[in-house]
Amino acid sequence: MKLFKKNQVVIYVIALMLVVAGYLNFTASDNLNTAVQTSSTEEELAKMANIGDAQLVSSNVVVEEKVEEEHKEESKEQEDNTISSNIVEENTIYTSSEVSKDDDEYFSKSKLERDKMYSQMLETYENVLNSGNSLETQRQSATEEIKKINNTKNSIMICENLILVKGFNNCIIFVNGNSVSIIVDDKELTTEKVAQIQNIISREMNAQIENIHISSK
Repeated sequence: MKLFKKNQVVIYVIALMLVVAGYLNFTASDNLNTAVQTSSTEEELAKMANIGDAQLVSSNVVVEEKVEEEHKEESKEQEDNTISSNIVEENTIYTSSEVSKDDDEYFSKSKLERDKMYSQMLETYENVLNSGNSLETQRQSATEEIKKINNTKNSIMICENLILVKGFNNCIIFVNGNSVSIIVDDKELTTEKVAQIQNIISREMNAQIENIHISSK
């Protein structure tokens, strides 16, 4: 009976030891798995952190490259605009210079042709005066025409000078009988300017207002 009890106690002790051993084994395995999971999680977090850093760096690089490209484009656009502006200014100056030159040539050439015409007329009438075959009436008529031409030339010279004094760049006057035509170098020929010219012509050349014709070149 005592032997049976002793055997029973031994069995209980062995069973208890097995239970404790199994518990300890289970606990150790669970801790190991937890450690493995924790390590795995830390590695993943590290990778995620690294990936985040990489993405951030890449994003910054892209932004910097984009800003640099935009800056280059703006600089190029400003340079193109500057070049275009310079070209426009040069063309404008060139065009204005050419127009002014053409106008000056027009007035100079027209005055030379007009003076040449008067010179030829004077020469013709002087030939009549100097010709022994001319009648007295022809000589008288030639004398009157010569006087009229000289008076017209003097009046034209005075009027052109007075018109220039009024601020016009240039002008030329043509006389055909009672009609007087004036061409002035002025793109903005106002009513006030027309009145100034009319007063000069009517006073110095005894011309009627309706016979005075003014235009701009």
